[in-house]
Amino acid sequence: MFPPADYPNLLVGLTISDDAAVYRISDELAIIETIDFFTPVVDDPYTYGAIAAANAMSDVYAMGGQVALALNIACFPADLPADTIGAILRGGGEKVREAGGVVAGGHTVDDSEPKFGMAVTGVVHPDHVTTKAGARAGDVLLLTKPLGVGIITTAAKSDAAEPEHLQAAIASMLRLNRIGAVLPSCFGIRATTDITGFAFLGHASEMADHSSVRLHIHSEQVPLLPGAIGYAEKWLFPGGTKRNADYYGTGVTLAKPIAEELVQLLYTPETSGGLLIAVPSDRLDDLRAFLDAEGEPAWIVGEVGAGAGIVID
Repeated sequence: MFPPADYPNLLVGLTISDDAAVYRISDELAIIETIDFFTPVVDDPYTYGAIAAANAMSDVYAMGGQVALALNIACFPADLPADTIGAILRGGGEKVREAGGVVAGGHTVDDSEPKFGMAVTGVVHPDHVTTKAGARAGDVLLLTKPLGVGIITTAAKSDAAEPEHLQAAIASMLRLNRIGAVLPSCFGIRATTDITGFAFLGHASEMADHSSVRLHIHSEQVPLLPGAIGYAEKWLFPGGTKRNADYYGTGVTLAKPIAEELVQLLYTPETSGGLLIAVPSDRLDDLRAFLDAEGEPAWIVGEVGAGAGIVID
């Protein structure tokens, strides 16, 4: 553990862990810092680079910010073809450009297995930072992407995934969470988190814990990618599913019998997943109208109440 320290301009750091760090530069400007990288989740190098970039930038959006700058972090085998490396870097760079940011450099080391990602800097007004700690009783929970990427990409590694299911998962991973940047200033949103390696229930548990509230999740309303439940019924879960269930499961209560396959999907790691948003109930209609106009999907998956932990029905 790092010793606590008094840094008044560090708005979000180690003592209040969240999706990214936030440091206040002035009364009007704070910077968001985050980093993420991982081994390939798809075979195509360009798509892998783009997904890794989208995933890394997602933390900036989860904090209510805009992407400004990114640095590549790459670990490549010495014999990896130059055109493969170039495709990975191009995919990442073009995804950052789509977000309105710029790739300004990076660092590469030799490694036996490819790994790629980015360190990303975002900007946000200090009064508009969204965190896992901002949910309040009475809020409504929205999710902006279906779940299932983790189990579908795991199935694909053993050639067990249908091509159309994998393509739907890839399209989901490539979609930026950039709506997160407008949520606090336009709709009074205080709490968001993006769904990644700790899975839906892991990140939701952290929101409940940090906000000192109870999240009530309606299992039948949680959206799933095509094919996800079928691969779950074949028990093709990645190893991270059990780790998440072991760690977060003590704070989760089932209010009724729910198929174990669905419960395990809620513990399955996601890559470049959607935003879980706690929306004040009086702003819900405005936000949904905005999302519809922008062509951004969102699903109501539950609500926030008094108490602690998560209840699933």
